[in-house]
Amino acid sequence: MENADPIKTDPASIAANKTWEGIMDKRVDHLAYFNATSCDVEDFRQLVSQKLDDGIVPHAYKVVAGIPVYRVADLGTVLAGSESRSRLMAEWAQVMRLHSGVLVLEEAYKDVTSIDRATQVYNRIIAEEKAASGGGADHFAVAGANDRIWNSLQKLCLEAPDVFADYFANPAIDAVCEAWLGPNYQMTAQVNLVRPGGKAQQAHRDYHLGFQSAEDCARYPAHVHDLSQVMTLQGAVAHTDMPIESGPTKLLPFSQLYRPGYAAYRLEAFKEFFEQNYVQMPLRKGDAVFFNPALFHAAGDNSSVDIQRMANLLQVSSAFGRAMESVDRDAMCRALYPVLLAKTGQETMSGTRLEAAVSACAEGYSFPTNLDRDPPVGGLAPETQKQLFLRALQDRMPAADFEAALLARAERRQA
Repeated sequence: MENADPIKTDPASIAANKTWEGIMDKRVDHLAYFNATSCDVEDFRQLVSQKLDDGIVPHAYKVVAGIPVYRVADLGTVLAGSESRSRLMAEWAQVMRLHSGVLVLEEAYKDVTSIDRATQVYNRIIAEEKAASGGGADHFAVAGANDRIWNSLQKLCLEAPDVFADYFANPAIDAVCEAWLGPNYQMTAQVNLVRPGGKAQQAHRDYHLGFQSAEDCARYPAHVHDLSQVMTLQGAVAHTDMPIESGPTKLLPFSQLYRPGYAAYRLEAFKEFFEQNYVQMPLRKGDAVFFNPALFHAAGDNSSVDIQRMANLLQVSSAFGRAMESVDRDAMCRALYPVLLAKTGQETMSGTRLEAAVSACAEGYSFPTNLDRDPPVGGLAPETQKQLFLRALQDRMPAADFEAALLARAERRQA
C-alpha cells in the first residue's frame, strides 16, 4: 500500500490508535438521552485524534489524513468474486463504523462518459427549474447559494433512462451501499452545483437525526442516536474535478464515533473545533466519496475563479426503514380531528393525553416527501402531519379548513 500519510505501526502506537474504545467519556454510557449537557469537546478531541492502522484497510492503495483511498480499477476481480467481494465489503463497513468513517473510491467511473451525459441532463434540468421557480431551499446552507436538483434519481431516470442505466450500473457503488446497509437498499440522490463564490455549509451530521431540530433530537433516546447512523449511507459522485479551492466536502475522520454527536455538532465549541481540524480530499471527475452519515462534515467554500463544482449526492437508505402495514393516515386524521377539536380543553383530553392520541394517528416524520414542492423552508425539515394536526387544534381551526390544509400538504408531498 502506498501511504501518503505515514502511520506508525509499532505496538505502542497501534495500542494508542485503538484507544477510541476507552476514550468515550464514561459519563455518557449510562445516559438514556443526549443533549448539550452530554457533550465534552475534550473527549471529542481525543477521539478524533487517533490514526488509522493501515492493516485494517488491506485493499486500499493509500491513506491520506486518516482516509483510505481505493483505486477501483484494482478491485475488478475482487468485486467479481463472491468471497472476495464479501471481504472487501466487511473492510468498508469496519472503516465506516469503527474507524475513519469515510472512504474514497478513486475512478469509481473510469470511463466518465456516463458522468458527462448525466451532467448534460442535470444542467438542462437546473435551467428549466430555475426558469420555473427561481431555485429552492437547501439543507445547512443559504437558499440560492447553489443550484440543487431534488430527487435527481427519478428525474434522470424519467428524462434519460438510457443514461440512468449506464450511470447506476456501477459494481463498486453497489458494493459500498450493500456493505453498509445490506441488500435491497433504497437509493435517492440530489445534485448540488456550487458556483465560484459559493459559501460553505455549516458542519453537521446527516439524515435521520441530523435533520431534526436540537429539541426534537434530544427527545430521541440514546440508543436511537446509535441506530440512526446505520440506517443511511451518504455518498457523493464528482461530476467535475474538485481541487481544494473548489470546496470539496470538509470531513472530520473518526467523529462518527462520538455518541452524543447529534447534539454536539450544533454547539459553538464543536463547530470551532471542526473548522480548525477538518480535512478535505481533492477529487477528480468520476471519483466518489462515501461516509457514515454521523461523520461531522460540510461542503466547503468554492473560492475558485471558474470551477462549477457539481456532485451527485447519494442518500441511500436501509430496506428496513418501513412500517409493517400501509396506513391511510390522511383519512384517519380527517376522522379524528373533529372529535379531538370538540374534546380539546376537557380534563380527560388535554396535554399529554391529547398528544398521545394525535401521535397514534398522524404521521410524525417529514420524510419522504417531494422537496421541490415541500422544501425545508425555515428549518431542516418540512412540517409534519402531526405538527399540522396539533397546530390546527391549538388555533381551533375549523374541520373544513383542517381538511383543506391536510389535502394541500398531501399534494405537495406527491412524487
